[in-house]
Parts: sequence; structure tokens; C-alpha cells
Amino acid sequence: MGPGDLSRALAALPIKSDPRLLVGRETFDDAGVFRISDDLALVQTVDFFAPIVDDPFDFGQIAAANALSDVYAMGGQPLTALNIVAFPTTQLPLDVLGQILAGGQEKVHEAGALIVGGHTVIDTELKYGLSVTGRAHPDFLLTNAGAKPGDHIILTKPIGNGILATAGKAGKLAPDNERAMLAGMKTLNGSASRAALAVGSRCATDITGFGLLGHLSHISRASAVTIRLDSVSVPILAGVRDAARAGFGTDGAKRNADYLRELVRWAPGIDEYGAIFNDPQTSGGLAVFVKTSQSANYLSRVEGSVVIGEVIDRGEVAIEVQ
Repeated sequence: MGPGDLSRALAALPIKSDPRLLVGRETFDDAGVFRISDDLALVQTVDFFAPIVDDPFDFGQIAAANALSDVYAMGGQPLTALNIVAFPTTQLPLDVLGQILAGGQEKVHEAGALIVGGHTVIDTELKYGLSVTGRAHPDFLLTNAGAKPGDHIILTKPIGNGILATAGKAGKLAPDNERAMLAGMKTLNGSASRAALAVGSRCATDITGFGLLGHLSHISRASAVTIRLDSVSVPILAGVRDAARAGFGTDGAKRNADYLRELVRWAPGIDEYGAIFNDPQTSGGLAVFVKTSQSANYLSRVEGSVVIGEVIDRGEVAIEVQ
């Protein structure tokens, strides 16, 4: 489902206001935030999907890291998680389920959180993910509405894992490129989130199913700004360009591109980046918005992070790609 489909589905639903609800669904943020007290807010999210890799333990780790990322993207710390499983009992042995759950539990424990239960249904297609609850300080959140003109945009992981995963399913992914892809998807965004708060950031998002441009467009809308992206600076996983040229992509990327068609202005001659920048990511990095005076500080705290653009006053489009 693309961002346009989701917007249409939600349009008819009434919104109930509550002063304790600090972040709801209106801004397409990564999680909901509910104030409990002056210094405590709950951060809540849920995410699950079908396998994108063959190894069940790897799949469990990736799915868990992906779900935990939504809490980190809001500036929160995960506390508890509930497993969500759809499992084809007549097609796969239960050992596969055990390995998936073990992978997910390992990643949740790495985050300092606990698995406290879950729910399983029989289905024709395997799916796994988590509902995660975290905590945050109400005055120190990372939201889609916090970007300011002059901010630098920093990306903490290279993109393109959707394209690589598609190539991998066709047996066209080099082992070294697969290992790099898996390592990135398994890496938690906890340190990137804590670094954002440490340098005074109030805006971030994780790059997942809507792709780099889709998630940046949500920030553009919520913050009423335009984002200027430097295409050459965006880090891209090894092998992605070749795989994209060979035609490996997803329907999700096409839906993302359709939604963004009127929202993005491309500089001449850089159309090759379209498939990559719209590529749905699984357990991608954070896009963190920081004051220019704090960019070097943030980059020194998060290995592999790169400045990919800047925020400017709201113009004719949501995103300018140069």
C-alpha cells in the first residue's frame, strides 16, 4: 500500500482530539505518542510483513529491528514488545517459527526491551512483526513536524535494500552485497536516535516502506518546508545501481513514485535515481534533521552517517532533488 492509498483510506475516519495525545496519525509520524505525566510519554507502534530473506532467524531479527525503529524515530526507548505472527502450519515446520521468534527476541533484548507475549494466527502466507511500546520525555521528541529552514538532513544508513532483496530472490545478488544488506537491516537505530536528542534535534523519521522520498515528503508536509536533496550525497548500498538497471524493483516503488509525481522536482539528467530513492526499505536508517552548527557533532557520534541535503523555506514542491 502506498502513501496515497493510506491517505484515502484514513480520510473518512473522524479524528478525536485529546490533549494527552501528543502525536497521532495526522502527520504520518512513525509512532503514536501519549502523555502519561509531565516527564513521561508512551510511544506505540506496530509493524509486520512477509519474509524478504530466506533464513528464518535473519528474518526474525530484521522484522524486530524494523518495528523497534519506529520508537527510535520518535526519540523513544523501547520497553516491551508483542509478537505478531501469521503462520502456514501445513506448509512449514514449527521449527521455522521457533527460529523466527528466536531472532526477534534476540534483537528485542539487544534493544534493552522485553517480549511479553503476542498473538499467532494460521494463514496461507508467513508474516511476522511486533507491536512495540516505548517511553520518551514529552518535551524531547523527534517528530515529522520539527524541521526548520536551515537544518541539515543526515541519513544514517545507505538505501536500496528493497532492490537488492528483489535481486536476491532471483538469485542475482552477490554474496558480499547480501552480507552488507543484511548487516544494515539488522542494525538497531538506537544510537542514531540518542545522538539526535543529544545534539538538540527535534525532527527525524526512519526510512521504510515509503522510501527515502516518501518519508521526506511527510516531513515536508508536517513541517511546512521544502527539502532540497543532494542526490550525489545519498549513500547507496553496493550493487543497487546495477540491480536497478537490470530491472529489479518492487510494485511498492512504483506506487511511491506515482504518489510523489507532483511533489518532487528533479534536476535534469538524474532520472536514474528515481527507482532507488522511491525504493521501499526494510529496517532502513534514520533521516535526522539538525542545525547546521550541530552537523559535525552528530556525524562524529554515528558511524556511517552522511549529510544528504538541507531544509529551505516552503516552495512550489515538497522536495527538490539536485
